[in-house]
Amino acid sequence: MELFGGVIPIKEITFLLFCLFGILFVGYALGRITIKGVSLGDAGVFIVALVFGALLFTPLSKQLSITVTAANGSEVTAEYIKKALKVIESLGLILFVTSVGFIAGPKFFANMKKNFKNYVVLGLVIILAGGLAAVGCIYIGEAVGFGSGAENRQEFVAMIVGLLSGSLTSTPAFSAAKQTVAEVAANDAVAERLEDIVSVGHGISYIFGVIGVVLFVQLVPKIMKADMEKERALIAIAPSDKGEKVKKVVKLLHLDHMGIAAFSLAAILGTFVGAIKVPMSNKGLDGTCFSLTTTGGCLLVALIIGHFGRIGKISLMPADTTLKLFRELGLVLFLAGAGIAGGAEFVNCFDPMYFVYGIIMTIVPMIIGFFFAKYLLKLSLLNNLGSLTGGMTSTPALGTLIGTAGTEDVAAAYAATYPISLIAVVLVSQFIIILF
Repeated sequence: MELFGGVIPIKEITFLLFCLFGILFVGYALGRITIKGVSLGDAGVFIVALVFGALLFTPLSKQLSITVTAANGSEVTAEYIKKALKVIESLGLILFVTSVGFIAGPKFFANMKKNFKNYVVLGLVIILAGGLAAVGCIYIGEAVGFGSGAENRQEFVAMIVGLLSGSLTSTPAFSAAKQTVAEVAANDAVAERLEDIVSVGHGISYIFGVIGVVLFVQLVPKIMKADMEKERALIAIAPSDKGEKVKKVVKLLHLDHMGIAAFSLAAILGTFVGAIKVPMSNKGLDGTCFSLTTTGGCLLVALIIGHFGRIGKISLMPADTTLKLFRELGLVLFLAGAGIAGGAEFVNCFDPMYFVYGIIMTIVPMIIGFFFAKYLLKLSLLNNLGSLTGGMTSTPALGTLIGTAGTEDVAAAYAATYPISLIAVVLVSQFIIILF
């Protein structure tokens, strides 16, 4: 069986799939354990994947590493386990965010019209708070010593920015930080060193970045003793009357009864939109660029298609059962793929002080954002928490919040705040590198 330019025995692919489904089974079982009404939920899959990655990633990588001969005659060792996990993670992310876009689409623009300024301000406040926390950690680090993995101020700043991207679970910020540190480096060797440090920081803080927000959105309603039925009523927004009349009068043609064709179209268009790069330096496409990435592209396209719902008499809306299945499947595949690789990186590069910095950069913007939305913007609880998951760019937390809230209307708040925070966290990461 040929895969990734080499030959892998079928039994090893089967073993990898066996491990994946084992992680899902054990992770769901762990997520069901409830202590005083709080559980890990889908994040249980992430925890099990982390443990699996920490204990078995290295031997598995060696097992699935095969030496192949390149075109120039040199031998190249390809670690297929990493590539396979990246495929699993990317597939899961596409399934999840595209589903969220379709679910939120019919109510998204009505929600944006009502709360547009609040979403913009909240997204900026959350990311600026995270940026200020990162700056504070830089000064703390200089006072107490940089810690292992950083030999000078430039390397420490690279570590902090990596920690910031992981704390906010932001892949675009992670990518932009790596590109920016390479631009400010004195030479290629230094650039490679700084990029590696950013990757280490991202891996260390990513774990709490996921788990911290997941637990927060469950604990807050319980601490506040919220009446969830009342809160669901406050966030509910009905689709426009015009849209409802169209659905009643026009008989639409469905390409397939599950809507998988329409879903696939949104994923294809979203991938292309996410790949569009906007240069942010005088080096053009060779320098630092901003893009929505696959996550933002699929979310945006699905929101637009979900809003209109059709082209002429052809329906572009997948069935609700399809969206719910893909949303759940996508989330756990993403958590499993990211968790296995993250577990190995966490063990190899762990430093207690860096982990503390990561916790600070997750908690500070989360707490500030919540109270800002509650007392200054006067958002209802579920609107607040939905916006917060978008502001923290936390995909896993949204999945947990939907289950906790008992309504998918929170996805519209997530989708409204997410793009603002996506752009802001990229810019803040770059500014920190340049200024410090």
